[in-house]
Amino acid sequence: MRVFKTSYRDRDGQTRQVEKWWTETRDHLGIIRRFAGYTDRGQTEILGKNIDKLVVRRKNNEPPDGDLSGWITSMDTKLRDRLVKVGILTADRATIGKLLSENISDYRESLAARNRTCRYIKETISAIKRIAADCRFKYWTDISAARVEIYLKRLREDGISHTRSNAYLRAFKMFAIWMVQAGRAGESPVRYVKGLNVDADVRHSRRALSVDEIRRLLEVTATQPERFGMVGYERSLLYRLAVESGLRANEIRSLLVGSFDFDRQTVTVESQHTKNHKEAVLPLRPDTAAELKQFLAGKLPSVKAFGGTYKSLTDKTAEMIKADLAEAGISYCDESGRYADFHSLRHTTGSLLAASGVHPKTAQSIMRHSTIELTMSRYTHTLTGQEAEAIESLPDFSAPSSQAQRATGTDGKNLAENLALQGGLDRSGLDCIGQVNHTSAVNNAVSNTPGRIRTCDLRIRNPLLYPTELRALLS
Repeated sequence: MRVFKTSYRDRDGQTRQVEKWWTETRDHLGIIRRFAGYTDRGQTEILGKNIDKLVVRRKNNEPPDGDLSGWITSMDTKLRDRLVKVGILTADRATIGKLLSENISDYRESLAARNRTCRYIKETISAIKRIAADCRFKYWTDISAARVEIYLKRLREDGISHTRSNAYLRAFKMFAIWMVQAGRAGESPVRYVKGLNVDADVRHSRRALSVDEIRRLLEVTATQPERFGMVGYERSLLYRLAVESGLRANEIRSLLVGSFDFDRQTVTVESQHTKNHKEAVLPLRPDTAAELKQFLAGKLPSVKAFGGTYKSLTDKTAEMIKADLAEAGISYCDESGRYADFHSLRHTTGSLLAASGVHPKTAQSIMRHSTIELTMSRYTHTLTGQEAEAIESLPDFSAPSSQAQRATGTDGKNLAENLALQGGLDRSGLDCIGQVNHTSAVNNAVSNTPGRIRTCDLRIRNPLLYPTELRALLS
């Protein structure tokens, strides 16, 4: 590394030196590189030494140490871009000197390019910015897993749920993963931070509506006046579609008239609007498809399917269904503290599928869950009356046991009494048996057939198969 000043000739032909000092070094490929320094020689020498340190670490494929990272953070943007251009500083190392807010803005543009919904982008970026601001993360190198965990714990102590805490963490982790995939960082500093068990902190438990409750809700809602831009009939059709398809509110909000294929009787949700980011094509009941076809008739394919006078389905679906449930005389929150909000219609779908005997894998496919456990545990509820019906289906334990029902005569009672215990024939019935035209065969077989316990089945007409005691009565 050497430090020098260059000279030039002015218009008068006189030789002059530039004000700034320059530093010269060989990069990791052995190529001589020159960089403009400062008017102060000492500062330029420090610049040259730091560049030499970067070259050594680039040769060894090592990340910058703490001092170099701090220097890169405060580095002039033009110098950083030049170091990246010649390869002394890789793109991911250069990111540490870029403001985190700039990277977050780039991430926003990336989400938009991937056709994420405006609502998803807004909520995700808001969560990332909140963590970065409250944890005072100004640069990528400031990010600390421990500080993120402590911050989320403080939020939970202030009252947010495990679900909300996990949502914040998930958004920040996705941002960190994008940084790595974009080549802006070597690894995610929050890679090993884990979310919490949401079942341990349920704040808004939902229930499934019974079949009768669904019918009442649809019937009453259809007669109600306009609410949240939609007339009663439209809201009734909306609830019916939701409970029969299991679609989420955001998914229904994205539906256009063209999303419905009435020839195939299906509805399609595009990948950018589904939770798993996969296109969903769901079947419709024929009667529901017919009503939807009539309701949407005459509307352009690009128009929102639901929303009425609003541009799209309202964000206040919980308030909307709460009002309609009240009109139908159905409790919004039951005695167990479980809510019947709009998302409970999806819970009702899973519960009705299970109650109808649908195979769990089929139910999982309809619900579009990643695991069968999610379908069977969280989205399958016991419907009203199912427990009583299940108890009634158990055997009648007041009936005699199989031991008491044996008509063998070995329990100290004669055969007629044993038959009476079973609800069998009385003495006259036994006498009738003696009229069967097998008496002679019985008599001939008594001496040759060893006496042993046999079950008396009156449907058997061959005396040879009767127990010894019964054959004696036939003689």
